[in-house]
Amino acid sequence: MSIFGAIGSFIMTPLYYLISIVLVGAHKVWGQIFDPSSGAAWALSIVTLTVVIRAALIPLFVKQIKASRNMQLLQPQVKELQKKYGHDREKLTQETMKLYKDAGTNPFASCLPILLQMPIFLSLFRLLDHAAKNQQGKGILTDAQATQLYHAKLFGVQISKTFNGAHGDHGIQIMALTLVIAMLVTTFTTQRQLMSKNMPKSAMEGPYAQQQKILLYVLPLVFAIGGVAFPIGVLIYWTVSNLWTMGQQFYVIRNNPVPGTPAAEAKAKRDAHKAARHGGVVATTTVVEEQAPEAPAPTRQQPKKQTREQRKKNRPQGEQK
Repeated sequence: MSIFGAIGSFIMTPLYYLISIVLVGAHKVWGQIFDPSSGAAWALSIVTLTVVIRAALIPLFVKQIKASRNMQLLQPQVKELQKKYGHDREKLTQETMKLYKDAGTNPFASCLPILLQMPIFLSLFRLLDHAAKNQQGKGILTDAQATQLYHAKLFGVQISKTFNGAHGDHGIQIMALTLVIAMLVTTFTTQRQLMSKNMPKSAMEGPYAQQQKILLYVLPLVFAIGGVAFPIGVLIYWTVSNLWTMGQQFYVIRNNPVPGTPAAEAKAKRDAHKAARHGGVVATTTVVEEQAPEAPAPTRQQPKKQTREQRKKNRPQGEQK
């Protein structure tokens, strides 16, 4: 075994055990509901694995959002540095990194969730691929379970098969192609959602924005080209993971947008409308209270006119003297 193979095995072996523990544990649960050898049990186990992994990565996602937000807000200052040190690339890099450091942000933090997911994705791919080719398990996945996974069918299609390895089976091709398209659309939508709603206008210009625009179209294309070689089970994982990302990002953008973005303006309008609606109820109540009929004031009876003799008669005796 080469040195690179040893390093790869050192990194991947713990992941095989981690993924297989979650996958086999979920399969025991879903196997109680569906036939343990069915594609439904194994597909839902993969979905459960995806949810567990993404839930565990939520803290990193929060760091990613904060890092991306800070980088977007720093773009005007980055542009000033580019104007000032554009002729000196080394000085520009030093000043840019100093700006990020002073602001307490790390440009690499925005890539952490993706970077950490890639080994997990690769280990799942190797786990399913090994089961499909050799019908042998990895981690705690036994050979019998690997064989069962290899033969498992969802809607009559083996989830261990790939689009390239369909050998003319239209069912495999249709399901694989459907998942590849879903993966492509969710990747594009998630990135587009971020750029169109949660980036200030200042961040939509310059090299950073150009990189984001290139990635918007290149990443889905790369995933689509590579997706035809992935087993259907891996495509299920990737599509569900993309759906999770899209929903998670939608929640963050809606409730905690970057200042000065279309999402922030939309949230301000929603908050103003909510406040106005609440204020309208209070105002209506006040008007009703002000218009409520008041109790009639007691009328003062005017004294009856008396003659001089009557007044003299009603005086106290001391006054009469």
